[in-house]
Amino acid sequence: MSLIPAFELGLWNAWILVIPILILSFSDMKVTASRESGEAGDFQLTRKEKRIINAVFLPMVVSWIYAVFLPLQLGTVWLYSGLIICLFGMIFTSVAILNFATSAKDTVITKGLYRFTRNPTYIGMILMQIGLGIACSSWLYLLLTAAMMILLNANLSAEERYCLYRFGDDYGKYKNRTPRWIGIPKSEKK
Repeated sequence: MSLIPAFELGLWNAWILVIPILILSFSDMKVTASRESGEAGDFQLTRKEKRIINAVFLPMVVSWIYAVFLPLQLGTVWLYSGLIICLFGMIFTSVAILNFATSAKDTVITKGLYRFTRNPTYIGMILMQIGLGIACSSWLYLLLTAAMMILLNANLSAEERYCLYRFGDDYGKYKNRTPRWIGIPKSEKK
């Protein structure tokens, strides 16, 4: 990885890998919107939560625009390693969206990848972003991904508060037994 990031337009730039990320992102938003339409009731986000939700999009959009000018490192171990991670993230996200879309509307989703983490779609999206940053060997892209990860983690408290509001004790039990992120074990509460 070079200290100074590359900026050049080209056919073989990272924008090619952003296309599936965008397709999966919009698919996830569409599935979520179709399941959640009219379900918020009296639930209100705090001003801080609204700011965090809006801030999540900044590093994502900046990284996607940067990808237009970011060349893939063709023929390098960086490219192949990044593509494997990106592909795994695409599969992970697709399975998570499918689990979400095929679950009963008025219940907590606990099947498929949701058995192992409360946020499989986010994990898949983060893996795709990390894979893209590695495929381009861009520390700047990885830095933008780290910023996105921090903001997504901060955003989760609002999402979890909404799920507790909507599903009550069922979600509380699910939250107590299922970790937020894979690989970070849930502490046993007595």
